[in-house]
Amino acid sequence: MRRQIKYAISLIALIAISLIINFFRHINSTPQVYNNNSYNYTVSRVVDGDTIELSNRETVRYIGIDTPEIREKKNGEWIYKPRPYAEEAKEFNQKLIEGKSVKLEFDVQKRDKYKRLLAYVYRGDKMVNIEMVRQGFAMIYTYPPNLRYSQKFLDAQKEARDNKRGLWVDLEENKIFTSQAKNNINRIRMIESEVIDTHSTERLLILKFKDNFKVVIYKNNIPSGSKNMLRSPNAYFKGKKVRVYGLIKEYKGYPEIILHDISQLEILN
Repeated sequence: MRRQIKYAISLIALIAISLIINFFRHINSTPQVYNNNSYNYTVSRVVDGDTIELSNRETVRYIGIDTPEIREKKNGEWIYKPRPYAEEAKEFNQKLIEGKSVKLEFDVQKRDKYKRLLAYVYRGDKMVNIEMVRQGFAMIYTYPPNLRYSQKFLDAQKEARDNKRGLWVDLEENKIFTSQAKNNINRIRMIESEVIDTHSTERLLILKFKDNFKVVIYKNNIPSGSKNMLRSPNAYFKGKKVRVYGLIKEYKGYPEIILHDISQLEILN
């Protein structure tokens, strides 16, 4: 009898623990909008064009965008070395929200690997993330699984490019070769070159070019009408000359452009 009672108590405890764990998982995975007074925060400091600090000492990284870097890591230390439009992006961000009350909206992931909050930041009804892109101070940086407003970001970027605002002023005029990519890290550039190989992973399609330059495409960002490029990427891309534009980043010492929309790449032959 005592064994049965102990077994019953243990079973109830396990069920209770399971319910508590599932409850907190649901809270952490459910996007939410901080849109009432208790969740409105004051922006104490604008770090740069895509990062802010709140009055509660939380650091917030804007979802969906990337702005030119203000600092660069050298010999293990961060030094002040602003890229083109980095200071302008920070100043525009400051005008929008520094010292002001904002509300936060989360997507699937709430924090990044640096423990920063990942959020859509609002000043009134205006989403600051989108406004940074629309005015040409940021490029979209769609990163699965935070994709809720990806089309709105694409529309804002098209508007900025069509009107040659900020980062998009001299895109066509600054076309470069793959050999120059490493000297243009953190700059938006256009490159025309031949695809020499492809590589596919579970999440990514990677196009390889000479001079160790790569183009990275998240498979989640490939529209259904273009899925045939995934079935045989070598047949689709290898040996083809393409035109690609975007923000050149450095990954493991090599330059690459991450595409956030397939329209950033055009096959020329």
